[in-house]
Amino acid sequence: MRQAANDEGHLVPDLLAPGLDLVFCGTAPSPASYAARAYYANPGNAFWATLHAVGLTPERLTPQRYPELLSWRIGLTDLNKTEYGSDHELSVHAMDAKALHVKLRKFRPAAVAFTSKNAASIGLGRKAPAYGRQAETLEGAAVFVLASPSGRARSFWTIEPWRAVADFVMERRQLRERSA
Repeated sequence: MRQAANDEGHLVPDLLAPGLDLVFCGTAPSPASYAARAYYANPGNAFWATLHAVGLTPERLTPQRYPELLSWRIGLTDLNKTEYGSDHELSVHAMDAKALHVKLRKFRPAAVAFTSKNAASIGLGRKAPAYGRQAETLEGAAVFVLASPSGRARSFWTIEPWRAVADFVMERRQLRERSA
């Protein structure tokens, strides 16, 4: 575990706004993300390639372009905003599921997608959630558990839950377009 923070106390600032279609939630920034001050910045992380592959972004973004996700009604946050490192290096007490719940109540996204089973376990307060859409909601948001895009978790990789969350977002976009 390594600690450092910007003026708001966050290593990488939240990317949140009211009424988003989707908020991705991880555990904490990697050392590469902390150094770049950008989400999913490790070159071995498949996050940005996957967003494009499943159609959530029209092109593959670089980590430094993460603020552009708001234009597609997508946000980003982490459970641990004060430490960086691999999950096994992070302090349990710094994982702040309550803060996530507050953010979800405040910003009211349609869905939250945890970018690993570990993040989902912490955020949902239960062990071993299955990949994909969950039966319960979290503060009114649909919940998805995704396979981690981290290079360290490649043996657990499956794109299918990512496609399910993209389908959810695409349905919302189509409904908005029809009603406009």
